[in-house]
Amino acid sequence: MSSQAQNHEFQEWWNKQRGFLDKPDSTAFLAVEIRNPISDPTVDKGHTRSARQLSWLWLLKFQQLATSLAWLTNGSVSLLRTANRRIATNTTDSPSDSSASSRRLYRIIKLFLFLVILLLCFELVAYFKGWHFSPPSVESAEAAVERVYAKWLEIRASYLAPPLQSLTNVCIVLFLIQSVDRVVLMLGCFWIKFWKLRPVAAVEYDGSESVEDYPMVLVQIPMCNEREVYQQSIAACCVQDWPKERMLIQVLDDSDELDAQLLIKAEVQKWQQRGVHILYRHRLIRTGYKAGNLKSAMSCDYVKDYEFVAIFDADFQPGPDFLKKTIPHFKGKDDLALVQTRWAFVNKDENLLTRLQNINLSFHFEVEQQVNGVFINFFGFNGTAGVWRIKALEECGGWLERTTVEDMDIAVRAHLCGWKFVYLNDVQCLCELPESYEAYKKQQHRWHSGPMQLFRLCFVDTLRAKVSFGKKANLIFLFFLLRKLILPFYSFTLFCIILPLSMFLPEAELPAWVVCYIPGLMSILNILPAPRSFPFIVPYLLFENTMSVTKFNAMISGLFRLGSSYEWVVTKKLGRSSEADLVAFAERESDPLVETTNLHRSCSESGLDVLNKIETTKKTGKKKRNSLYRKELALALILLTAAVRSLLSAQGIHFYFLLFQGISFLVVGLDLIGEQVS
Repeated sequence: MSSQAQNHEFQEWWNKQRGFLDKPDSTAFLAVEIRNPISDPTVDKGHTRSARQLSWLWLLKFQQLATSLAWLTNGSVSLLRTANRRIATNTTDSPSDSSASSRRLYRIIKLFLFLVILLLCFELVAYFKGWHFSPPSVESAEAAVERVYAKWLEIRASYLAPPLQSLTNVCIVLFLIQSVDRVVLMLGCFWIKFWKLRPVAAVEYDGSESVEDYPMVLVQIPMCNEREVYQQSIAACCVQDWPKERMLIQVLDDSDELDAQLLIKAEVQKWQQRGVHILYRHRLIRTGYKAGNLKSAMSCDYVKDYEFVAIFDADFQPGPDFLKKTIPHFKGKDDLALVQTRWAFVNKDENLLTRLQNINLSFHFEVEQQVNGVFINFFGFNGTAGVWRIKALEECGGWLERTTVEDMDIAVRAHLCGWKFVYLNDVQCLCELPESYEAYKKQQHRWHSGPMQLFRLCFVDTLRAKVSFGKKANLIFLFFLLRKLILPFYSFTLFCIILPLSMFLPEAELPAWVVCYIPGLMSILNILPAPRSFPFIVPYLLFENTMSVTKFNAMISGLFRLGSSYEWVVTKKLGRSSEADLVAFAERESDPLVETTNLHRSCSESGLDVLNKIETTKKTGKKKRNSLYRKELALALILLTAAVRSLLSAQGIHFYFLLFQGISFLVVGLDLIGEQVS
């Protein structure tokens, strides 16, 4: 009995426990029991840190802040010292800046600067008086200054703002037209990429042909006092994979320095001893600059034996297969005059200036030249890295000395005679970019004054030419007016004149999309051919506006035949790509040339090279200095003054644009971009 009673009690206890576990409320109890108390969000983890840890944390943050402040302080002090040193030395501008037209433009900019500073002082007085919020009228004004300000408000609203607004509208229309042109060019480039359109040669030279199958080619290397680069250009042409008896190289030396002449002549003799057909020519009277040099070379009697002429500037280094990739395109195309190749830059990452140049030239070759070459078979000859049919040169009058852009001149005349051009984007020729702002500015002055000279000279010839109306319209309105005249005009007028003036004449409105959004979109389009340069998109936009003053001055000089438009200055190069690099490239690209290039390498350390080093050292012994550029500095002050006025009106986008654009002008004016000479 007792055992049954115990079993009964145990059964009742077990049933009670099972009933308790089956209740819904019990789950909450179980959940609370198994929860980890450490994961409770109410617990503040910060309190678990010790005082020593907090001290080290704040000490680390303070050290980072101090390092940043020290870096900014050192940078600012270094910048101020550099600016002070360059202002103290008072180095004059480049020759193109010392011309009459440049001095005239500088005087106008100085007058403009004085005007905006005066207006800013006036606006500051009005701001602190509260007249910005409640403008006074002439009738209600009490003080003399208040009456003057009220009268100024009437004058600017009635007489100054309307013409400024009209000029603004004209520039906006020109800006939009030029932007549409850029968009159309980019669409053409996308079309070429999508359908993989490219010129195809009728034949290919694979080495199985007889020597007579190769046409006679003349190679010309014009140069002038270019001791840093003459060796590599001559060597690149001498190792061309082309039968020696079917090629002649002319080294056209216009140097006026005796030591440079001797060095170049000795280099030519060295290659002559190796069996290369190469000649040295030197003119005693250097007339016509590069055009005169090429014209003189083409007058030689033996030129009539050659069918094509390849032209390379002194800093260009064509690959060993350059002729094999270009000459075949002439086969079966009797109306083809020019085959132009793309430039590739050995120093594009040298400094900020070369990076920005690479963006511009990448767009020029990848988009402009390629689209024009594919769709209309015409583009401007780049003056080098191209092959001409000699018959086409003779038919359109040969080289003329009437402008500083002889390459564009010959291309326009050949186009008007009905000849066609081909551009090869996949064939590249190594060259250098100017690394100093002074050299780049001189180059841009020549590149933008020359087209205006040519436009004046060939306008009537274009109208009379026996070509289609479409070709005439493209040449006049797109090639010359839109891309060579309108672009520098509106860029300088809109962003350097109208924008700062509109801050002092707020009745003339310049929309924010003109200041920021459309230029930003155009910069993105320009930078697409060089995608690695995307981090430099803002400096590129600011620098292009900064260069507008140089391009505008050059355009005006060329259009109105001012003195500086006929100035020719050889762009200074540093010879970044060494001869050893060239030899290694030749060895990689063409096995049959190994023996020749090894000979070239073994003879590189000759007495001539020693003489070259001595003379180069002597030449570079002259002190080089970074210059000050007055127009850029004056425009920097104008834009920064306008930025202060914009700040008073709380115009956000305009203020930031004026601020950064003013800083950009200041950096360029102090020559802090490009090569720095300590």
